[in-house]
Amino acid sequence: MSLFITSLNSGSNGNCYYVGNGQDAVLIDVGISCRQIESRLRRLSLSVHTIKAIFISHEHTDHISGTTNFARKYQLPVYLTPKTLRSARLLGEGLAIRFLSSTDPVWVGDLCVKAFPKFHDAADPHSFMVSYEGTRVGVFTDLGQTCTGLIEHFSQCHAAFLEANYDEAMLEQGRYPYFLKQRIRGGHGHLSNQQALDLLRTHKPAYMSHVILSHLSKENNCPIRARELFLPHMDTTELVVASRLQETPIYHIKAREVEQPVFS
Repeated sequence: MSLFITSLNSGSNGNCYYVGNGQDAVLIDVGISCRQIESRLRRLSLSVHTIKAIFISHEHTDHISGTTNFARKYQLPVYLTPKTLRSARLLGEGLAIRFLSSTDPVWVGDLCVKAFPKFHDAADPHSFMVSYEGTRVGVFTDLGQTCTGLIEHFSQCHAAFLEANYDEAMLEQGRYPYFLKQRIRGGHGHLSNQQALDLLRTHKPAYMSHVILSHLSKENNCPIRARELFLPHMDTTELVVASRLQETPIYHIKAREVEQPVFS
């Protein structure tokens, strides 16, 4: 009934999230090198051989740059949508490609991986929820806005990697050109700290044990500022801020005995 999770890296320099049950695991996005993944797993005492599949959320470089080398070395299937594959120019040939659908979950051993569409400036972007015997973990980053699918899945999770990309004041006052600021906050870019907090305050289930703030901008956010904004609203939920430079500790996620109803 338990899932083990860690962010191996989170940010515009590379994203990679590990979710497993002790026997089988998946990576959501591989935007860092094979060597970095191996060394970070080794420091966490996680076997690379538990990883049985890779799931790609969208084609941007910081989510796919290490996919080809890692998948080839460990002979792993890569799940993504046909539109994402066509746009993912960094992916090399010879990969075991499997196509994703938002209507059909994928089983990797006893792990169930469900994909659903999101708003982002990519060809066919998707977020993911990974389940194992009633325990559910969401990977929700690169979100232009809070949509119905995000609300539905977030409200079912025992833990979530949740994007808090930018502080609105820092973005407005920062050095980015106007067009880039508009791209980030324009509905197909990223979630701000406040947008992520609004989602959490309104839709966090009482049984959620961990929220890992993810994909923080180096230029337009501050981990301390994000933490201070969220902490008063966490109740019994543990707050973690994922690093853009190293792995987080492993978090042990387990369904609690008494829960709110899950969406059918």
